[in-house]
Amino acid sequence: MLTIVPTPIGNRQDITLRAIEALQSADVVAAEDTRHSGMLLQHLGIKKPFVSLHEHNEAARVEELAGRMASGARIALITDAGMPGISDPGHRLIKSCIERELPVTVLPGPSAVITALVGSGFPADRFFFGGFLPVKSGRRANEIAQAAARSETSIYFESPHRIERTLEALQAACPDRPVCVARELTKTFEEYRRGLPAEVLAHFQKHPPKGEITLVISADGKKRKTDIEDREV
Repeated sequence: MLTIVPTPIGNRQDITLRAIEALQSADVVAAEDTRHSGMLLQHLGIKKPFVSLHEHNEAARVEELAGRMASGARIALITDAGMPGISDPGHRLIKSCIERELPVTVLPGPSAVITALVGSGFPADRFFFGGFLPVKSGRRANEIAQAAARSETSIYFESPHRIERTLEALQAACPDRPVCVARELTKTFEEYRRGLPAEVLAHFQKHPPKGEITLVISADGKKRKTDIEDREV
């Protein structure tokens, strides 16, 4: 059996009771970074054997872990933070288990995507999540242009080293579109910086950001209004 266990995105107190129970009952914990996850399990007072599962070895690990589960082992899958499979390893293993008709259980829990979306104050009834913004400027500009044209709120992960360039691109593509930079969510220095791209950019030019960033771009108001009217007809 495979249990997908979300882990805290920052504050360790966000671990759920079901997540703790799943980790306690697992025969093996498959983790993105065994050292990082080892500190979490130590904090919880749980001792379990680890198997590394990350983007560089996931394809090779699938056969091994699926074989263990076929023999009755209970595997708990975790990543460094949040829900496995969301811009993190796990998809190949989950897909393989489904194809082999091995039982898969997904526990609800912390997610930077949903936390940032709700905290932004932007419409949350419909949204697009694009994972990490492309590193190359051309592809990033193309992705931002698509976000600017959407009638849904758009969400991306971004590096603190690139967020200023991204905000500059947003200022050029949609200067009147509110954005929100959610930084270090649930941690001590959690910050939501909301405003127009130029306003948010000016702040981070004076205060260079650190830590993990989730960028939320509000929907095109005119397209959203038309879309809502069409749905109500």
